[in-house]
Amino acid sequence: MAHQSPILVTRLSKTYKVPEREGGFGAAVRSFFKRKYKDVKAVQEVSFKIEQGEIVGFLGPNGAGKTTTLKMLSGLLHPTSGGAAVLSFIPWELKPEYLRSMTLVMGQRNRLSWDIPAADSFLLNQAIYRIPDDEYKKTYKELDELLELEPLMKKPVRNLSLGERMKCEIAAGLLHRPKVLFLDEPTIGLDITGQARIREFLLEYNQRTGATILLTSHYMADVTALCERILIIHHGELKYDGGISDLSRRIAPFKLIGVMLADADTHDLSGYGIEVPNEEDLEKRYIQVNAGDVTGVTSRLLADLPIHDITITDPPIESVIEQAFQQ
Repeated sequence: MAHQSPILVTRLSKTYKVPEREGGFGAAVRSFFKRKYKDVKAVQEVSFKIEQGEIVGFLGPNGAGKTTTLKMLSGLLHPTSGGAAVLSFIPWELKPEYLRSMTLVMGQRNRLSWDIPAADSFLLNQAIYRIPDDEYKKTYKELDELLELEPLMKKPVRNLSLGERMKCEIAAGLLHRPKVLFLDEPTIGLDITGQARIREFLLEYNQRTGATILLTSHYMADVTALCERILIIHHGELKYDGGISDLSRRIAPFKLIGVMLADADTHDLSGYGIEVPNEEDLEKRYIQVNAGDVTGVTSRLLADLPIHDITITDPPIESVIEQAFQQ
């Protein structure tokens, strides 16, 4: 039997019909009798496949079509055209076997009941997914080891901090041991420690279970820590599918040279490259230089200026992706 990728997407499209009308009373009355619609293409002929155990970042600005795509793949939305197979199921047929094999966790939506302790929501999920007691206890124990859930279980969800709630949300979505995870902004709003904790957990969970993960995030640290491959969607179209480092080379074939000078403000660096601000490192001044010119520019800097320290780095992935969108 031929091998099938866990996630296979073929020319998937979603178009919304949105009512449009002009302002004013007359237009309001006319639209009451005959409403005009315009087509908004949320996703346009997107195709990709993801192999077993891959963690793939799904990136794009707000409104690019990321969440719409995840909702189609998890069966919440029907596409306008095109197809998808996840674990050989057609998602929007919503077969029980499919729903037991995948999970969708949305950082901005609650799956836990607000007024009862998280433990009760977990038991409800056990009943919904018909998880046998021994299997439930084993899975819960593993998730507790990774996420330290036990101290949170008896508190009403409304009393949990955002970071605590996200831990419980993610754990609740994994109690049935899904083989495919769709994660929409799983670290949104968390502080740096909370984000790092969720990232460590997802990596560990992926390594332990071999689960396939498709992840959207605004935090590039999530993507660089978890994903070797990224998909970029913009205006509903897939613009890039490949490695993060390959994207950096294609879109931004430049390096950043950071120099710490004896008298930082007295030297004009414009003759060496484009000076760029770097709020994370105020001790150095940074210039952007084409990758092929790095050796020559570095030599000139060392010969011309009183340099205490010099570093050469790749551009931050945020600026790389920003350039990708502009192109």
